[in-house]
Amino acid sequence: MNSERPEPRPGGGAGPLGGLPGWLPEAAAAQPYPLVFATVSGAHLYGFPSEDSDVDLRGVHVLPPEEVAGLRQGPGTLSRVWDREGVEVDLVTHDLAKFCGLLLRRNGYVLEQLLSPLVVATSPAHAELAALAPACLTRHHAHHYLGFARTQWRLFERSGELKPLLYTFRVLLTGVHLMRTGEVVADLRELLPYGPPYLAELIEAKRAAEHGAAPVGAEAVSGDVAALTARLERERDASALPERASAEDALHDLVVRTRLGGLTGS
Repeated sequence: MNSERPEPRPGGGAGPLGGLPGWLPEAAAAQPYPLVFATVSGAHLYGFPSEDSDVDLRGVHVLPPEEVAGLRQGPGTLSRVWDREGVEVDLVTHDLAKFCGLLLRRNGYVLEQLLSPLVVATSPAHAELAALAPACLTRHHAHHYLGFARTQWRLFERSGELKPLLYTFRVLLTGVHLMRTGEVVADLRELLPYGPPYLAELIEAKRAAEHGAAPVGAEAVSGDVAALTARLERERDASALPERASAEDALHDLVVRTRLGGLTGS
């Protein structure tokens, strides 16, 4: 297999990574296998990072044929957490075949990672995957966002922290927008027109601390959360998105070509 790695995009300054550390491409390239892509996920992608937020890097690596076809199987998932210059970095990558399987299973996480505009490393295969993303979308992706919202709302009720409250609103609004338009938008700031008017203030409040207390209680926002949950269910039922993904054959072909020919041969 061609082991050439994708060219990293520079971070920092006014580039595509904004104010994130300029060494993130170097961190991603330290993974032991070639990368199809690495992007920034988490609070930075969602539009409400705090001053002390860690950096979540997510991506896809490619196992060589000998670590797939033989008795010794390579890792389907690689993860590493470390600290550099006072910034905690959480890096997780899936092998290309595993990632494509997740794309076909109404998994909103992997779609958001694939389509994140905060690109640390890329390749031609990354572009192919992104082009196939619309054919992976179904109305059943609403279940992902509804389930995640329920989990985060319960966490907010127990902890009173602002972070799970913002996550609750973020996933509900991402789901509503997806069902209406077929477009994956993970940045809560871009989704404010769908939400209650105080969301911008909550985003601003989160800048102070990753695990700070919410300035409002559950009783003050429960009605808005319930209304958005009901709206997402209605949008799901009325959505023009299909029942099933149609990208399986194309994804299979991409995995085979990339596995056998390397990233530059895909």
